[in-house]
Amino acid sequence: MEPFNTEQLARQLRELYRRCGYTQYKMSKFEPYDLYVRNKSFLVSGDILTFTDADGRLMALKPDVTLSIVKNAREGAGLQKVYYSENVYRTSPMSQGFREIMQTGLECVGDLDLVAMGEVLLLATRSLELISRDYLLDVSHLGFVSGLLDSAGVPREHQVPLLERMGEKNVPALRALCRDLGADGETADALCRLATLYGPPDELLPPLREMIRGARMSAALEELEHVCALAPSNRLRLDFSIVNNMDYYNGLIFRGYLPGLPSGVLSGGRYDNLLHQMGREDGAIGFAVYLNLLERLETAQPEFDADLLLLYDDQTPAPAVLREAERCRLAGQTVRVERRAPEGLTFRTVRKVG
Repeated sequence: MEPFNTEQLARQLRELYRRCGYTQYKMSKFEPYDLYVRNKSFLVSGDILTFTDADGRLMALKPDVTLSIVKNAREGAGLQKVYYSENVYRTSPMSQGFREIMQTGLECVGDLDLVAMGEVLLLATRSLELISRDYLLDVSHLGFVSGLLDSAGVPREHQVPLLERMGEKNVPALRALCRDLGADGETADALCRLATLYGPPDELLPPLREMIRGARMSAALEELEHVCALAPSNRLRLDFSIVNNMDYYNGLIFRGYLPGLPSGVLSGGRYDNLLHQMGREDGAIGFAVYLNLLERLETAQPEFDADLLLLYDDQTPAPAVLREAERCRLAGQTVRVERRAPEGLTFRTVRKVG
């Protein structure tokens, strides 16, 4: 077995997004600190590495890419689709101190519709397929959960701890909290049921329709149903225990998982509320693939070091050697060129040229 090739995956992801019309976004390693401190709760980690620049400005060693993209996106310029492959610097719950974390992902900012959201979810599934066909993409919708809480008259400040218990799938604690906050029994039952529902969309959508209370839940479920249909995959699962900060996120949210990894390797969602806090009226959706987590994966070592070993001698013209090697590579083979067979390497085919 050998370590997962994250550099090769990053190239494949960039090419996937580029073919879908996304343009590359490049950001500076250092950015003004004020952007991040104003939106600290949006960050995965609230810890930010800072330093004072030569001109006296407080700068941050980039802890996030999405905030930079949103800040620089032009309002009213149509749908802006960008992808990125950047390293960010933040603390991790699994390690002490700051880490350099590799991310590749995309953002879609502007006037969103079902097509745009469906395309993002579809690209999330294709991103996971490039890593493993055994992935699962868990999908939720904050509008459905918050619509239920709003219909029950639960104040916003009480909704946050309830969502936290849902995220833990801790049904006894969730039910006890509902009782402490004065939520009615029907609402408590619905929240506990939502926290434990898990399965393919075609199985769960009918029982979810029976839980609808009001227009907001109805609109959220309709949107969820349409978007899942636009990204058909037998690897999609509905999971309403996936929650996020309602100050920023407002709709579709999703997380990708792989066998052998304890946490999600892909995370994304719709975050219109972040733009609204910046005084903008448009929407945004995107996701990131956390390449550093893949360092824990192992892949089967190739059976051969190359498909073809091409041998030549002193009488063979160099141009002929290189032309033949390139011809074989264009035919899809991996080719190693040597004057003599190297020790310790294996090849599917060995051939002399000249």
